[in-house]
Amino acid sequence: MARLTVIRWLILGLSCLFLLSGCSFTNGSTAGKTLTVAVEPTFPPFEFQSGTSELQGFDVDLMNAIAQSAGFQVKYQNMPFAGMIPALQTQTVDAAVAAMTITAQRAKIISFSRPYFKSGLAIATRTDNQNITNFASLKNKIIGVQIGTTGALKAKSLPGSEIRTFNDSPLTLQALINGNVDAVLNDQVVILYGIKSGNLNRLKVVSSLLTEEFYGFPTPKGSPNLDLINQGLATVLKNGTYAQIYQKWFGIQPPQLPEKSPIENQTSKKGVSELFTSLSIIFKSLPVLLGGALVTLELTTLSVLLGILGGSLIGIVRLSPALPLRFCAGAYVDFFRGTPLLVQIFMIYFGLPALAQTFGFTLNLNRLVAAVIALSLNSAAYIAEIVRAGIQSIEPGQAEASQSLGLSSVQTMRYVIFPQALRRMLPPLGNQFISLLKDTSLVAVIGFEELFRKGQLIVAESYRSFEIYATVALVYLFLTLLFSQAFSRWERSLNPIKKQSK
Repeated sequence: MARLTVIRWLILGLSCLFLLSGCSFTNGSTAGKTLTVAVEPTFPPFEFQSGTSELQGFDVDLMNAIAQSAGFQVKYQNMPFAGMIPALQTQTVDAAVAAMTITAQRAKIISFSRPYFKSGLAIATRTDNQNITNFASLKNKIIGVQIGTTGALKAKSLPGSEIRTFNDSPLTLQALINGNVDAVLNDQVVILYGIKSGNLNRLKVVSSLLTEEFYGFPTPKGSPNLDLINQGLATVLKNGTYAQIYQKWFGIQPPQLPEKSPIENQTSKKGVSELFTSLSIIFKSLPVLLGGALVTLELTTLSVLLGILGGSLIGIVRLSPALPLRFCAGAYVDFFRGTPLLVQIFMIYFGLPALAQTFGFTLNLNRLVAAVIALSLNSAAYIAEIVRAGIQSIEPGQAEASQSLGLSSVQTMRYVIFPQALRRMLPPLGNQFISLLKDTSLVAVIGFEELFRKGQLIVAESYRSFEIYATVALVYLFLTLLFSQAFSRWERSLNPIKKQSK
């Protein structure tokens, strides 16, 4: 009887579970549905984080209202702006909130919702700049833009101007404050919000709007979620929720928005021609990428040479009998090995000029200079440990024997210790060179156009992320294999046993 009772309860439980699961399937397709939405929280007032790391902004409030109206949940996923369209193409995310302008080029590869915001590009300069008064006056100037934006496209129409791209809006405006660029092309409302909040009080907006643009929520091409978002957006526009959110963030009544996008979503054609298109893009991009590879080699060579000089000195100081010198050298090594290289690049390029301004003087660092300084200081810390370990690996008896023959400490190091240590240091030095070659990609954050940044700029225009980044990876692989072989040959040439066998 006990067994029958257990079986009955088991059958009853499974039946209830089946009924509940069946109810969940028949309760509407949007009930409990969760959309993964990409967001870059560095674009106030549209999307940014509060002091308590809470995601907020006009776009965030609007998407939350749309989700509540349409009956779905939202899961936000942090992502850089330049990576959103590739993520939408691969359907890694379901949508994005990014104050993304609806353009014909983007409408070919992703689908936009109906317009939800009217905006336009504006010029931002420092308050002490009286030379830039309109778009034409930007000719032959240094212009800062965020990569992949309509501002970057607009800047290309200026003859003779130098365009510097940054990963997000705050970095672009910080470069303007530091004097690294003459002007910035960005959305007017973003600049005005920063000035109003007091964070950009040394900047001003020049002239009127350069363009008239509409923002839309992007989704993957042919996404079934597009109708759901449009349905919720239409509801919040109609019931007054949109006006309340607009009033909250901008303090005025919203303008009239069109019901349909001025640029219709287009259908993309795929097939055999897609392969030829990919190959064509790769071949067209290859010269540009190879040019970036030369810049990468230049940057690596300069940084390694300076790093070897500084690292050798620090490594020898680490072996000094003077305690204060050893302590300072050890503190240097600990700091640069214990902090990320990316943070060091930010400190040097953005932090030092900002610090200098607090003391009343201007410090403008060239991007190449800033990149070489950061990479050299970082590599010197690692090379110092390689040099120290190489010297200590030589038996102490050799130094004693050299000094007994009348050689000074400097002569002993130069003629006896260091030549032997160099042969032992060569493999880790080769590894450090190859690591530094790859680490040069990090200087892309300050707009330095080496190999990786060149690839990013091509992707921002063509939206062909896989083809371009795969080509970039192959170029890096070719360079690393080439120098690995070169260091291996050098190491074998210094082997005394092989020399004698010849």
